[in-house]
Amino acid sequence: MSTAEAGAASSPRSAPGLLQILWLASPALPVGGFSYSEGLEAAVDAGLVSDEASAAQWLIDQLHLGLARADLAVVAQAIPAWRADDLARIQALNAWVLQTRETAEFRLQTEQMGRSMLEWARCLGELGAGVFERLQSARLDPASYPVAMACAAASADASVRDSLIGFAFGWAENMVQAAIKSVPLGQSAGQRMLARLAREIPAAVAHAMALKDSERQAFTPLLAIHSARHETQYSRLFRS
Repeated sequence: MSTAEAGAASSPRSAPGLLQILWLASPALPVGGFSYSEGLEAAVDAGLVSDEASAAQWLIDQLHLGLARADLAVVAQAIPAWRADDLARIQALNAWVLQTRETAEFRLQTEQMGRSMLEWARCLGELGAGVFERLQSARLDPASYPVAMACAAASADASVRDSLIGFAFGWAENMVQAAIKSVPLGQSAGQRMLARLAREIPAAVAHAMALKDSERQAFTPLLAIHSARHETQYSRLFRS
């Protein structure tokens, strides 16, 4: 992590910046995150996830082995790149995300959510702090979700660390809801799972922020297998 990134990570919180990150982390953000289970639904169908304990462990493993080493690491690097207007760096990070999606469903998810982030920023107009214009000027074809989200986070007066915590918690909320619907589980079980994930997120964020380009990776074979199986699963609630 560079000196600039370290400074951004430790900068004091501001109320507007914190509110912006809470806004971006909200499941109400119209980017469609609620419609994906990221292979979890296929794991339920295969019997690998069948109750609260197995669902929580699946998501904790995905957080540390998948999200922290890939998307969170990209967001950590993309936020300072957006703030520095380093378009070459942004384009390289975006290309990495698109090239390392392990299944067609994962690729379609990041593209759809990236487009939705662009549309969200466009609809905000002048309230969007120039996010739409910056995404357009970067000429990302298409914009991946982590890079588009990093653009929105970069406009907030918030540290990189706080932005990553918000990104990870938003992911956790969506995935817990997917587990509640697909296992199925009750709301109390969902809250216990979310509490467990919340305890794991700081370590995942620290890991992501420490990764260099050569250490970033997208390699989750079991998750990829179930994502691929989900494409032809007979009965589905989710798009992945």
